[in-house]
Amino acid sequence: MLTQLPNLLTLSRIFAIPLLVGTFYLDSPLGNWLGLGILAFAGITDFLDGYVARAWSQQSRLGTFLDPIADKLLVSALLLMLVATGRIPGLAVLPAVVILCREILVSGLREFLAGVDVGMPVTRLARWKTTLQILALGFLIVDAAGPDFGPLSTTDIGVIGLWGAALLTLITGYDYLRAGLRHIDTTSGTGSSATGEPGSGS
Repeated sequence: MLTQLPNLLTLSRIFAIPLLVGTFYLDSPLGNWLGLGILAFAGITDFLDGYVARAWSQQSRLGTFLDPIADKLLVSALLLMLVATGRIPGLAVLPAVVILCREILVSGLREFLAGVDVGMPVTRLARWKTTLQILALGFLIVDAAGPDFGPLSTTDIGVIGLWGAALLTLITGYDYLRAGLRHIDTTSGTGSSATGEPGSGS
Protein backbone atom coordinates (compact mmCIF):
# COMPACT_ATOMS: atom_id res chain seq x y z
CA MET A 1 0.00 0.00 0.00
CA LEU A 2 2.86 2.38 0.79
CA THR A 3 4.25 1.88 -2.72
CA GLN A 4 1.05 3.01 -4.45
CA LEU A 5 1.66 6.11 -6.54
CA PRO A 6 -0.62 8.45 -4.55
CA ASN A 7 1.16 7.54 -1.31
CA LEU A 8 4.57 7.92 -2.96
CA LEU A 9 3.57 11.41 -4.11
CA THR A 10 2.52 12.28 -0.56
CA LEU A 11 5.77 10.90 0.86
CA SER A 12 7.76 12.93 -1.68
CA ARG A 13 6.14 16.06 -0.22
CA ILE A 14 7.38 15.07 3.24
CA PHE A 15 10.88 14.32 1.93
CA ALA A 16 10.91 17.73 0.20
CA ILE A 17 10.64 19.53 3.56
CA PRO A 18 14.33 19.25 4.59
CA LEU A 19 15.32 20.30 1.05
CA LEU A 20 13.07 23.35 1.33
CA VAL A 21 14.52 24.22 4.74
CA GLY A 22 18.01 23.87 3.30
CA THR A 23 17.34 26.52 0.65
CA PHE A 24 17.13 29.15 3.39
CA TYR A 25 20.85 28.66 4.00
CA LEU A 26 21.79 29.24 0.37
CA ASP A 27 22.78 32.63 -0.98
CA SER A 28 20.17 34.84 -2.62
CA PRO A 29 18.78 34.74 -5.26
CA LEU A 30 19.59 31.04 -5.83
CA GLY A 31 18.15 29.90 -2.51
CA ASN A 32 14.98 31.96 -2.95
CA TRP A 33 14.11 30.66 -6.39
CA LEU A 34 15.16 27.11 -5.60
CA GLY A 35 12.91 27.21 -2.53
CA LEU A 36 10.03 28.43 -4.69
CA GLY A 37 10.64 25.55 -7.10
CA ILE A 38 10.49 23.00 -4.27
CA LEU A 39 7.31 24.58 -2.92
CA ALA A 40 5.77 24.44 -6.40
CA PHE A 41 6.71 20.75 -6.62
CA ALA A 42 5.04 20.14 -3.26
CA GLY A 43 1.90 21.95 -4.41
CA ILE A 44 1.73 19.88 -7.59
CA THR A 45 2.09 16.61 -5.67
CA ASP A 46 -0.63 17.77 -3.27
CA PHE A 47 -3.00 18.03 -6.24
CA LEU A 48 -1.80 14.90 -7.99
CA ASP A 49 -1.94 12.47 -5.06
CA GLY A 50 -5.66 13.03 -4.57
CA TYR A 51 -6.39 13.09 -8.30
CA VAL A 52 -4.48 9.88 -8.98
CA ALA A 53 -6.00 8.14 -5.96
CA ARG A 54 -9.51 8.87 -7.25
CA ALA A 55 -8.76 8.20 -10.92
CA TRP A 56 -6.99 4.88 -10.23
CA SER A 57 -9.26 3.84 -7.33
CA GLN A 58 -6.28 3.78 -4.99
CA GLN A 59 -7.79 5.70 -2.10
CA SER A 60 -6.63 4.21 1.19
CA ARG A 61 -6.74 4.86 4.92
CA LEU A 62 -2.97 5.32 4.84
CA GLY A 63 -3.26 8.03 2.20
CA THR A 64 -6.06 9.72 4.15
CA PHE A 65 -3.77 9.70 7.18
CA LEU A 66 -0.59 10.86 5.42
CA ASP A 67 -1.94 13.62 3.18
CA PRO A 68 -3.00 16.17 5.85
CA ILE A 69 0.11 15.39 7.89
CA ALA A 70 2.35 16.15 4.90
CA ASP A 71 0.53 19.44 4.31
CA LYS A 72 0.77 20.54 7.93
CA LEU A 73 4.44 19.57 8.26
CA LEU A 74 5.28 21.53 5.12
CA VAL A 75 3.36 24.66 6.10
CA SER A 76 4.57 24.62 9.72
CA ALA A 77 8.23 24.17 8.79
CA LEU A 78 7.99 26.89 6.15
CA LEU A 79 6.31 29.39 8.47
CA LEU A 80 8.94 28.82 11.15
CA MET A 81 11.79 29.31 8.67
CA LEU A 82 10.23 32.44 7.19
CA VAL A 83 9.85 33.99 10.65
CA ALA A 84 13.34 32.90 11.74
CA THR A 85 14.95 34.48 8.66
CA GLY A 86 12.92 37.68 8.86
CA ARG A 87 11.03 37.14 5.61
CA ILE A 88 7.79 37.47 7.55
CA PRO A 89 8.28 40.96 8.98
CA GLY A 90 6.72 42.81 11.91
CA LEU A 91 3.02 42.27 12.59
CA ALA A 92 2.83 39.75 9.74
CA VAL A 93 3.99 37.24 12.35
CA LEU A 94 0.43 37.37 13.76
CA PRO A 95 -1.29 35.72 10.76
CA ALA A 96 1.53 33.16 10.74
CA VAL A 97 0.72 32.31 14.37
CA VAL A 98 -3.00 32.08 13.54
CA ILE A 99 -2.32 29.68 10.68
CA LEU A 100 0.02 27.54 12.77
CA CYS A 101 -2.43 27.34 15.69
CA ARG A 102 -5.26 26.40 13.35
CA GLU A 103 -3.20 23.55 11.89
CA ILE A 104 -2.66 22.17 15.41
CA LEU A 105 -6.35 22.58 16.27
CA VAL A 106 -7.56 20.78 13.15
CA SER A 107 -5.01 18.00 13.64
CA GLY A 108 -6.30 17.42 17.15
CA LEU A 109 -9.90 17.36 15.97
CA ARG A 110 -9.08 14.92 13.17
CA GLU A 111 -7.27 12.63 15.61
CA PHE A 112 -10.23 12.58 17.98
CA LEU A 113 -12.85 12.11 15.28
CA ALA A 114 -10.84 9.33 13.65
CA GLY A 115 -10.98 7.49 16.97
CA VAL A 116 -14.79 7.49 16.84
CA ASP A 117 -14.93 6.71 13.10
CA VAL A 118 -16.12 10.16 12.07
CA GLY A 119 -14.58 11.78 9.02
CA MET A 120 -13.95 15.50 8.65
CA PRO A 121 -13.96 16.24 4.92
CA VAL A 122 -12.12 19.24 3.50
CA THR A 123 -14.48 22.05 2.53
CA ARG A 124 -14.27 24.11 -0.64
CA LEU A 125 -13.42 27.23 1.39
CA ALA A 126 -10.58 25.30 3.06
CA ARG A 127 -9.20 24.47 -0.40
CA TRP A 128 -9.29 28.17 -1.31
CA LYS A 129 -7.50 28.90 1.96
CA THR A 130 -4.80 26.39 1.14
CA THR A 131 -4.33 27.81 -2.36
CA LEU A 132 -4.03 31.41 -1.10
CA GLN A 133 -1.72 30.26 1.69
CA ILE A 134 0.68 28.49 -0.69
CA LEU A 135 0.72 31.47 -3.07
CA ALA A 136 1.47 33.85 -0.18
CA LEU A 137 4.25 31.60 1.12
CA GLY A 138 5.70 31.43 -2.38
CA PHE A 139 5.95 35.22 -2.59
CA LEU A 140 7.52 35.33 0.88
CA ILE A 141 10.10 32.69 -0.07
CA VAL A 142 11.17 34.76 -3.09
CA ASP A 143 11.25 37.91 -0.91
CA ALA A 144 13.69 40.59 -2.07
CA ALA A 145 14.91 38.40 -4.95
CA GLY A 146 11.62 38.98 -6.76
CA PRO A 147 10.47 41.92 -8.87
CA ASP A 148 8.29 44.80 -7.75
CA PHE A 149 4.65 44.93 -8.86
CA GLY A 150 4.02 48.65 -9.13
CA PRO A 151 4.14 50.12 -5.61
CA LEU A 152 4.15 46.66 -4.04
CA SER A 153 7.19 44.47 -3.56
CA THR A 154 7.13 40.68 -3.71
CA THR A 155 7.22 40.63 0.09
CA ASP A 156 4.29 43.08 0.33
CA ILE A 157 2.15 40.79 -1.84
CA GLY A 158 3.15 37.80 0.26
CA VAL A 159 2.21 39.60 3.48
CA ILE A 160 -1.18 40.68 2.08
CA GLY A 161 -1.83 37.11 0.96
CA LEU A 162 -0.82 35.82 4.39
CA TRP A 163 -3.35 38.09 6.12
CA GLY A 164 -6.02 36.91 3.68
CA ALA A 165 -5.11 33.27 4.31
CA ALA A 166 -5.26 33.90 8.08
CA LEU A 167 -8.79 35.32 7.73
CA LEU A 168 -9.93 32.24 5.80
CA THR A 169 -8.07 30.13 8.36
CA LEU A 170 -10.18 31.61 11.17
CA ILE A 171 -13.41 31.01 9.25
CA THR A 172 -12.62 27.42 8.28
CA GLY A 173 -11.11 26.70 11.69
CA TYR A 174 -14.32 27.82 13.36
CA ASP A 175 -16.37 25.64 11.00
CA TYR A 176 -14.22 22.60 11.80
CA LEU A 177 -14.30 23.35 15.53
CA ARG A 178 -18.07 23.70 15.56
CA ALA A 179 -18.52 20.41 13.68
CA GLY A 180 -15.97 18.68 15.91
CA LEU A 181 -17.56 19.88 19.16
CA ARG A 182 -20.92 18.62 17.95
CA HIS A 183 -19.47 15.11 17.58
CA ILE A 184 -17.60 15.42 20.88
CA ASP A 185 -20.85 16.23 22.69
CA THR A 186 -22.56 13.27 21.05
CA THR A 187 -19.70 10.93 21.89
CA SER A 188 -19.48 12.15 25.49
CA GLY A 189 -23.17 11.61 25.96
CA THR A 190 -22.96 8.09 24.55
CA GLY A 191 -19.95 7.25 26.70
CA SER A 192 -21.62 8.50 29.87
CA SER A 193 -24.79 6.49 29.35
CA ALA A 194 -22.84 3.36 28.47
CA THR A 195 -20.61 3.42 31.56
CA GLY A 196 -22.99 5.02 34.02
CA GLU A 197 -20.35 7.59 34.89
CA PRO A 198 -20.23 11.28 34.05
CA GLY A 199 -18.16 12.10 31.01
CA SER A 200 -14.90 13.92 31.57
CA GLY A 201 -13.96 17.05 29.68
CA SER A 202 -10.90 19.20 29.22
